[in-house]
Amino acid sequence: MVVKKLSQVVGQWSKQRSQPTATTVGSGREDSSGVEPRPEGTVTDFLVPALKELAEQQTRYAPPARRQAQREAAQKLLAEIEPSRSYPYQYVCFRITGYRSDAYPGLQIAGADLRHDLELFIRRLDKSLPAVPVEQTVEPMLTLEEVSRRFNVSTKTISRWRLKGLIAQRVKINGRSQLGFPVSAVEKFVAEHRELVERGARFSHLTEDEREEILRQARHCREEGMSLTEASRHIAAQLGRSPEAVRYTIKNFDRMHPQQALYPHSSPLSAASKQQIAATMMREPQMRNETVNALAQRHGRSRSDMYRVANEMRLQELLREPLDYIYNPEFDDPSKEAEILAEMPGLAEFEAKRAARTPPKDVPAYMAHLYEWPLLTREQEYHVFRKMNFLKYKLHKFLHSLEPAKVRASDLQRIEEMKQEIKKCRDLLINCNQRLVYAQAKQRLSPGESIDDLVSDGNLSLMRAVEKFDYSRGNKFSTYATWAIMKNFARSIPDEKVRRQRFMTGHDELFETQADTRSDEQEALATADAARDRINRLLEHLDPRTREVIRMRAGLDGHEEMTLEQIGQHFGITKERVRQINVRGMRLLREWAAKEKVDLL
Repeated sequence: MVVKKLSQVVGQWSKQRSQPTATTVGSGREDSSGVEPRPEGTVTDFLVPALKELAEQQTRYAPPARRQAQREAAQKLLAEIEPSRSYPYQYVCFRITGYRSDAYPGLQIAGADLRHDLELFIRRLDKSLPAVPVEQTVEPMLTLEEVSRRFNVSTKTISRWRLKGLIAQRVKINGRSQLGFPVSAVEKFVAEHRELVERGARFSHLTEDEREEILRQARHCREEGMSLTEASRHIAAQLGRSPEAVRYTIKNFDRMHPQQALYPHSSPLSAASKQQIAATMMREPQMRNETVNALAQRHGRSRSDMYRVANEMRLQELLREPLDYIYNPEFDDPSKEAEILAEMPGLAEFEAKRAARTPPKDVPAYMAHLYEWPLLTREQEYHVFRKMNFLKYKLHKFLHSLEPAKVRASDLQRIEEMKQEIKKCRDLLINCNQRLVYAQAKQRLSPGESIDDLVSDGNLSLMRAVEKFDYSRGNKFSTYATWAIMKNFARSIPDEKVRRQRFMTGHDELFETQADTRSDEQEALATADAARDRINRLLEHLDPRTREVIRMRAGLDGHEEMTLEQIGQHFGITKERVRQINVRGMRLLREWAAKEKVDLL
């Protein structure tokens, strides 16, 4: 059921795109869970939006036992992925969930991108799964340190083994959450990857001769114009070492001998260069890897430096954006945070009202959307305003606690999540109070003016009122917003009239743009007589009393229109009964007019 819901949610996306594009900006860090990800992004870590949707749906709706099984399935699939191949999305979805999705029938995912997203998928599920006390596990567990000692390898090596299929789960040991490795899973992995485990156990630290050889080859690579990344990969392939070990050796030498540095950093990047790097990376998301490589080579920096620059510029952009909030002393009380961030009181009833609401029959079509949102109670309104301002306060503190040069991709992701929560609160308040704008606009609508212009202007006032309203004073927001909209109309409507008069070039132009509404008197009388005849013909379909009520109510016999009470006195019935007869008769008239195709106008 979870995946069926996912297919409905993301099905529209596949009609618009047949191939997802990479939209991430990374930091090049190693995750604490042992997965070595690609650089993480400022907005989304995933390179394939379909897999991001799948991860969000599973972590949100799937029960823990199901998530555990999916995590193990994803780890098994990750060990089989070949970067040079492409894999259908539907195959990937089936391998993870056991369900054959109909979404994205033509979507092919590159192996390298799939490895990256599967690593993130596993981490998302890891974080969403509750840590199980080690005493309650089905079989004995080994900690990360115990596995490291048993096979004489580093914890980073075990992290790489996890990418090859070594299963782990989060357990609580002495009250602390950490990775646990089932004994059977470790034994199975060792049996299937014996050569890999033996090679890891044979690993030894670099000798002095190996360091000298690395530095010698690094000088040669530098003379050939290779970057530090390219040189590290080339030397690692020659010596059978990891690129990280080679890179560390070179950078350590440069740090210890700055005068003889092989890859010295040039002068710090200028602000203009940083802006250019960030703009280039955001402008060409489809060619992210090629773009980052080209920028790194052009500026003599590593790929990680390029991602750090992009993160730094993004943070500086966020710091320049205005962030106003109404401060309340309870924001500094940690015990109040859970209460403030909790769900809105009466949320279930609110959603039920919203699902059942339909606009009144006499409401124009352009105003129907206003009745989709029920009004908030005083308690709900107070809670949403408090939550919105508290999130702004937290975001303000978090932004100013970060150092632009050291900002991480996870920090930017947290910022984006907080901004989304703020937007949800703001949109809810605006949607539930938008009828105030229409009410005020209708009162101030002059002949010849468009209500849409007034509503658009009034909506801006409503948005500003949401940002400026001090909920702690105990007033209803509708009172504050009404005065704000009225004051705005009092300024904007006269200003608009002055502008029209100022830019009018002459009265001739005004008359030329107006339609000729003059009509012939004889033609008008003839049209009225024809309409009267059509109406009298339709009235013959009604019973005598209904016909007479409609004639009196509309003044069709040349007399003045009569009120419901006057008609009731004439017939000796109540005015409510007169209204019912009139409504029923008018409905019958419309039905007969539609059948006989009679124009009542």
